[in-house]
Amino acid sequence: MDTKFLEKRRRDVMDQMGSGVAILPTAPIRNRNRDVNFPFRPDSDFYYVTNFSEPEAVAVLVPGRANGEYILFCRKKDTEKEIWDGRRAGLQGAKDIYGADDAFAIHDIDEILPGLLENCDKVFYSMGRYQEFDARLMGWVNEVRDKSRTGVKAPGEFVDLNHILHEMRLYKRPEDIRVMKRACKVSAQAHKRAMQICRPGMMEYEIEAELLYIFKRNGSAFPAYPSIVGGGANSCILHYTQNDAELKDGDLLLIDAGAEIDCYAADITRTFPVNGKFSGQQRAVYEIVLAAQLAAIDQVKPKNQWNNPHETAVRILTEGFVDIGLLKGSADDLISDETYKQFYMHRTGHWLGMDVHDVGDYKVDDIWRLLEPGMTMTVEPGVYIPAGSKGVDARWWNIGIRIEDDVLVTREGNEVLTREVPKSIDDIEALMKQ
Repeated sequence: MDTKFLEKRRRDVMDQMGSGVAILPTAPIRNRNRDVNFPFRPDSDFYYVTNFSEPEAVAVLVPGRANGEYILFCRKKDTEKEIWDGRRAGLQGAKDIYGADDAFAIHDIDEILPGLLENCDKVFYSMGRYQEFDARLMGWVNEVRDKSRTGVKAPGEFVDLNHILHEMRLYKRPEDIRVMKRACKVSAQAHKRAMQICRPGMMEYEIEAELLYIFKRNGSAFPAYPSIVGGGANSCILHYTQNDAELKDGDLLLIDAGAEIDCYAADITRTFPVNGKFSGQQRAVYEIVLAAQLAAIDQVKPKNQWNNPHETAVRILTEGFVDIGLLKGSADDLISDETYKQFYMHRTGHWLGMDVHDVGDYKVDDIWRLLEPGMTMTVEPGVYIPAGSKGVDARWWNIGIRIEDDVLVTREGNEVLTREVPKSIDDIEALMKQ
């Protein structure tokens, strides 16, 4: 990301702080087993203001500091360790490449950071995310408090940094949107590839492997979340990730998968028949879900409330359940008493950005917030009818369908960032036939 843009982003944070010190640690390295660690991924808030992807780093913002307002603690250059573990930016790289005004070795943070807290009125920090770092920070504050007899003042107030950063992250700038569009484009290619190669007798993990292959070869270091590749009965498990069953003729396959690029996520779900042809029952349910999704997307526009797409989807789904005989009664009553939740039990979307379930309040003063340009969200209604569903004829069993797209709120309305992936029945069947 452009260094000048990041400088402006940090300036926006410091302008909202006014005074004090903001401290942002990156994520810790996590052990997977014995001598193997999980692949490192930086903390989203930390990366948002630094674009620094190395582990063992802490960013500090000090508005008005004469020797530089942006300080980065990171690993020093080390020729021997870089042979084993890869290159490091080092202290000079932190300044030259990543725009830090000042840089110090991470191993010196215990000696240096308490001094930055002296005579500081407040500390901006996201308490509770990393408990070990919480304890270290309190240790530094107590160290400053112990100097009170010498006239040194310790911070008297802790302010949750989330209030500033998460509201900023909710509104995507053009630089953010460009990266998100890349992630969506790569993810769209992967979903189309899955439709093209799917055949009865394949294993769910074979489809997952194709998704990951497309992600990786197009510059995605990681999937944005564990891919859901659920065939047949597994399509009715909302967060199914075992992905180890055989795909059977006549079943549906639900894929929920997205690539992450430069720490920005895509999130797409498509459902299609393993054999390339929807059955009568599958087609009937699919058309209900697609109608609900299209109507919900139409509700994504400035000045509408966050909940409008969900309410619209619930209405159309419930009326559809009545039309095909899954539920009996009036749609109003079935919505009022939440009977529809037997088949549709989740929300219609979530914020999307650096985290797949991204930050940002959904309500302001207990009122659903109004949508504004720059907000990005998913729209993902679904229907799930597991085997044995009470009062449901067996011909509907094991139909699980979700259709999900990533939608940007624009000044004129919205832009569907994942529109390249087919979702009409005719388009899906045509692509699978190729």
